[in-house]
Amino acid sequence: MSKFAVIKTGGKQYLVKEGEKLRIEKLPANDGGLIAFNEVLAIGDENGIEAGSPILSNSKVEAERVGEGRFKKVIVARYHSKTRYRKNKGHRQHFTEIRIKEIK
Repeated sequence: MSKFAVIKTGGKQYLVKEGEKLRIEKLPANDGGLIAFNEVLAIGDENGIEAGSPILSNSKVEAERVGEGRFKKVIVARYHSKTRYRKNKGHRQHFTEIRIKEIK
């Protein structure tokens, strides 16, 4: 079993492992392509789990930016019965694709 961590970014929590590719909420672009996640909620391996309250202060997860894109379209439908009111709207959320390099 390899090392894993639970990180928080974009208002969501993700369970990540080293070498894993992941799509998260869009992050602002930076020059080097490296991203550091300092909000680490828990770290674990085959020996056990260390959980923070709420975050671990001495831990960090490093990742590299792989690409950007948009998720599949989600249809939002509104309907009022008996009034002939129907409205459809589509939404595509932006994402940043990252690869986890190291869990410290």
